[in-house]
Amino acid sequence: MNVSQVKFDEKGLIPAIVQDAVSKEVLTLAYMNEESLKKSLETKETWFWSRSRAELWHKGETSGNTQKIIDIKYDCDQDALVVLVVPAGPACHTGSYSCFTGSLLVDGEDKKESASTDRFAIINELESVIAQREAEMPEGAYTTYLFDKGVDKILKKVGEEATEVVIAAKNRDPEELKWEVADLIYHVLVLLREQKLPLDEVLNVLVERHSQKSK
Repeated sequence: MNVSQVKFDEKGLIPAIVQDAVSKEVLTLAYMNEESLKKSLETKETWFWSRSRAELWHKGETSGNTQKIIDIKYDCDQDALVVLVVPAGPACHTGSYSCFTGSLLVDGEDKKESASTDRFAIINELESVIAQREAEMPEGAYTTYLFDKGVDKILKKVGEEATEVVIAAKNRDPEELKWEVADLIYHVLVLLREQKLPLDEVLNVLVERHSQKSK
């Protein structure tokens, strides 16, 4: 499919949902016209059409918070786009990682209930928070510290936590072991984010291996 087959509306626009290719978090909803879509495809960075200013704009041109495009998908009607990106900072003009920060339905109690029924909900939440920390770099946050120090520091922490998991297991100390495994999982998630490797790709490897062994 090429740009000419995209179905723009009567104003010559198409909605573009921007999604973090790594964390899968929805970052923003913007609009593209034919020119901005072509520039996005050519430069592999997001360009949009501002309906309020009636002009083309390059995301991150002034802030530096550009979005590297990994893929652009279209829906079955060819009248909406999902733009998968690796962001170089916050997506929102407020400085937030995502423009979608509020909820009409989910409050703190709902999150607790969800976590109690979905045993892996915390992994999804951690992945999102880690991505948010990398984008916003809030002062005083431990995750910010790790990203600021870089890959060598993150790798050192992964190695340290792995060693502590081994020691706790050798000591037959389940209480200590659960804490050390939790630390290891967290630091591995930070490493995956630093490397821009989606957790989904790791899970896909597990699925593929399991499928091969089942044959």
